[in-house]
Amino acid sequence: MVSTGEVVQLTAENFAPVATNNVTYRDLTAADVPAMLELVALTRPGPFAERTREMGHYVGVFDGVRLIAMTGERLRLDGYGEISAVCTHSDYQGRGLAKALVSAIGAEIVARGEVPFLQAYTSNAAAIATYARLGFVPRRNLVFTMVRRR
Repeated sequence: MVSTGEVVQLTAENFAPVATNNVTYRDLTAADVPAMLELVALTRPGPFAERTREMGHYVGVFDGVRLIAMTGERLRLDGYGEISAVCTHSDYQGRGLAKALVSAIGAEIVARGEVPFLQAYTSNAAAIATYARLGFVPRRNLVFTMVRRR
């Protein structure tokens, strides 16, 4: 076992995205993986590895060449799309970047006729409040355990 923690799973049956035109973001590509891994190491949103980006569409915000915020879609279930790896560098928090990126990815999920869902650590009150403003409501608490094969 590498780590364990309690998370809340949230769904957005009534997704209420914010306008994203005040935030400049772009698709993240294979060339961005080192920057993505660096941001994940700083923010620790949960499991994210070198090839996670290949599981779905990821977008990011840059300050020059530095990736400062990102999110994407990792998993699709029947009728649902998971928003994943919501990360904002601590120097850039409070600027609405996560809200804009979750709005962008969530809107893609809704456009397909699916419901966005995501998880947040129960201790991350700021993230949960941000998600609530976008229409996410708690579905259930789960214990998340990350294991590594020897």
